[in-house]
Amino acid sequence: MNKTELIEHISSKTDLSKADVGRALEAFVGAVKTTLKKKGSVTLVGFGTFAVSERAARTGRNPRTGAEIKIKKARVPKFRPGKALKDAVNAK
Repeated sequence: MNKTELIEHISSKTDLSKADVGRALEAFVGAVKTTLKKKGSVTLVGFGTFAVSERAARTGRNPRTGAEIKIKKARVPKFRPGKALKDAVNAK
């Protein structure tokens, strides 16, 4: 499902227009980005948690040449699914 399909799905399940749903989705994504930039986390009980993880600097290899390269440390976004989401995915 892509963003457009998600907006259409939410719009069909609610009394909101696609434009309203689109703005709400953009606001949600913006809030998550802003919070993660500040090294915070966003928890949606039953769905999951968006958080930032620190990845240490390390030495890697160029797959084409085999030469060693240095990979800088980085902050990476992570998502940990909640129990309700895991249960919904694994339900038969």
